Amino acid sequence: MRLRGKTALVTGAASGIGRAIAQAFVREGARVAFADLDGQGAEAAARAADPTGGQAIGLAMDVTQEAQVEAGTRRTLDELGGLDVLVANAGVQIVARVEELSLDQWRRMLAVHLDGAFLTTRAALRHMYGTGGGCILYMGSVHSKLASRLKAPYVTAKHGLLGLARVVAKEGADKGVRTHVICPGFVRTPLVEKQIPEQARTLGLSEDEVVRQVMLRDTVDGAFTTLEEVAEVAVFLAAFPTLALTGQSVLVSHGWCME
Repeated sequence: MRLRGKTALVTGAASGIGRAIAQAFVREGARVAFADLDGQGAEAAARAADPTGGQAIGLAMDVTQEAQVEAGTRRTLDELGGLDVLVANAGVQIVARVEELSLDQWRRMLAVHLDGAFLTTRAALRHMYGTGGGCILYMGSVHSKLASRLKAPYVTAKHGLLGLARVVAKEGADKGVRTHVICPGFVRTPLVEKQIPEQARTLGLSEDEVVRQVMLRDTVDGAFTTLEEVAEVAVFLAAFPTLALTGQSVLVSHGWCME
């Protein structure tokens, strides 16, 4: 088991990519806090991953709220005995042209993705700096590298995570903290399923055309990235033992974007 003896906090863990990563961490021996805005969903996901209740807990956390982030981190420390890995995964999506976006929509997107990443990172670092280090994984996207129409705040936020990860990698190196940004292609999560009809209406395409001509057009095999593929990369990065690998962005996109 690659994460035996480690403790992790995963945000956005009630469903989708966050849940898949948290489940994989449990299978690899970690103690895991499943955190989500949907507290009941987080508790259900934790119970499903660990029916005995000794290895996983679920907790309610709005990552844009400082007090909730601090309380959730403290509960992780108190109930699971530490914090070695943070996965800042919580996210939302809004599909609209720039001129149609409201300021409230823009602010909400940046708050969840960037304020949430900052608040959870700060809370984690305050513990990791005193205990020999740890690993922080940010959930980016191919949109951390490329732009797409209809996703201005999302693309902006995902680009911003690269900067945060690189700064923390430099600041945290002498205290044993590593960071990475995982950059998946399109994964068929509820977030993406919601986008397909939205983009079809906005672009005047069929839903099948959105999948083939927009989402998967530039992949090497016309395939969606899977939850399992993203989770495997997260396990690998979390388990990597040295600072030889830090401050990196790892594309998991079936070749949609290559570096």
